[in-house]
This record gives sequence, C-alpha cells and structure tokens, in this order.
Amino acid sequence: MYNELSHKIAEARMGEWTFVSKFLGSLLGTAVGDALGAPFEGWYRVGLEEIESVTERRDILVYTDDTHMMIGVAESLIRCKGFDGEDMAQTFVRNYELDPFRGYGPGPPRIFRLIRSGEPWDKAAQRLYGGGSYGNGSAMRVAPIGVFYHDSLDRLGEVAYKSSQITHAHSLGQEGAALQAYAIALATNLEPSSSFSRSDFLAKLSTYAKEDIYRQRLSRVATLLTEQDKAKIVAELGNGIEAFNSVPTAIYSFLLHHDSFSKAVLYAISLGGDTDTIAAMTGAISGAYLGIESIPDSWKGKLENKPYIEELAKKLWSLKS
Repeated sequence: MYNELSHKIAEARMGEWTFVSKFLGSLLGTAVGDALGAPFEGWYRVGLEEIESVTERRDILVYTDDTHMMIGVAESLIRCKGFDGEDMAQTFVRNYELDPFRGYGPGPPRIFRLIRSGEPWDKAAQRLYGGGSYGNGSAMRVAPIGVFYHDSLDRLGEVAYKSSQITHAHSLGQEGAALQAYAIALATNLEPSSSFSRSDFLAKLSTYAKEDIYRQRLSRVATLLTEQDKAKIVAELGNGIEAFNSVPTAIYSFLLHHDSFSKAVLYAISLGGDTDTIAAMTGAISGAYLGIESIPDSWKGKLENKPYIEELAKKLWSLKS
C-alpha cells in the first residue's frame, strides 16, 4: 500500500509549485479531456486528425456533465474543508438545477429529485437499478478527491466510496471511483521522469483493487501495452459507460503515453465509445502526473470556465498548505 516516508521524501523533492501544478493539471485535465471527447461520444473509432481538426474549428471547448459534477465535488470539498456527503449532494442538486443541459444521463436527475424531496443523500441512489448504478459517473468527477487526499490514501478510498454513494451506489461503481481516485493520487505523488515504471504503477493499483473484474482488467492492461490493434484494446478493456469498462481504459491510455498529456487524451478519444468520460479520466491522471504545463495552450486557452476551474484547484491546494 502506501509508504508514508516515501511520500515525504518525494514531496520535499518536488516542492510547492509542482504540487500546485499537479492540482491544476488534474482538474483542468479533466475538463479538457471531457470537452475534446464530447463531440465524438458514441463513435465506433475516431481518427486523430479528425479530433484535432474539430478542436481547431471550435472557438470554445465546452464541457459536459463530467466536468460540471467535478466542479461540484471541488466546491463542496473547499466549502467544508473536506468531505461532507450532505453538502456535496446538495451542491450537485443546485448545480444541476442551474444548468441542467450538460448531457446528464437519466439517473442523476432522478436521484437529485429524490434528494430534493427529502431522501437522505446516501440512500437515494440505492432506489435506482435494483441497488444502484455501476456506471462511470462517480469516477469521471473524482479528480478533486484524488488530488486533495493524495497524502492520505486510506481517507481517499473512504471518501471516494462515500462520494460515489450519492449517485452510484453499486459496489462496482464505487470501486471504479476509488480506483480512479487512487490512480490520480499515485500520479500526484510521482515526480515526472524518464524512470517512470508502468509496472510499479499497475502493481499498486492491482493491490488496491478489491473487485475481481477490476483486478482482471488491470492485469490485461499490462499485457496490452504493446498492442497496436485498437479493436482488441476495446474488446479487452471496454469503452462503455460502465465503470469497469472505462476506468481501466483511462488508466491504460495514460500508461501508454505517460510522458504526453495530448497523446494520452487523443488516444483515449480515438478508441470511441464513451469518449468524453474516458478522456476526462485520462486527462485527470495525466494532468496530475505531468502538471498544468503539459496541457497544450491551444486547448487551455479555449476551455470554457477555465479561470474558475483554476481558482478551485488553487483553493484546494491552499487547504493542504
């Protein structure tokens, strides 16, 4: 699991700005990946040239519910100086009611109505889908938790599960959020370098995973890193809305191009399927590892609501210092 001494040594070596950069990188990385992937959601495959062409033609990179909910997570953590389930749930409800046209799936609005009518924040989601959703909706928004709790990984897992409970009560949905948060925390704690070990990163994730399906998918990630056939990648790891069919794929996309934010995110989109969410999760991990400087200026400059997302990232960091 987590080595406290190793983290302290790494933190001393990296310095304050590096961590600020990583907080910024993870939150903006989520939003950029989400916005870049949104036009291609549901496509079978996407050519890299087509992604770049569409991006260049757009004046503003508009994000979806993925980033909208990620913003809510950050807002609640900042306001409460940590996790408060009731506050986070009410934040989701308020943000949705102010801006409901972000591409929310059918589940969250139903849950929000239940919460608004008085259903407890940690019970409402259990009323959907016979015990809760195992979609990737709680994993897509978890970047603020991953960076905020990067130095307290036991607490990180607890908060990731509880935050997922608001909308995704199934254990596979919760595990997806926890695994994504853990990947972000690991990336935050690592200094970017040529000696990055994909096998070590995967080994830590595999040890952390509780559910068999996630351990199985992570084991496939290791064997697929030299695979060129994207159809096989999708067949083995998935590109769908289920957490177990997308979180491992985001981790794979990051590991395949761990030294390049743009290559990692573009690759994630090129796989098709749930492109906005898989790219958002890839961007969250890559941004946490490489920092804000790794995100191309041409993408950052077009991102909707960029100053506010930057402000949230800096406030999250200030609570840690």
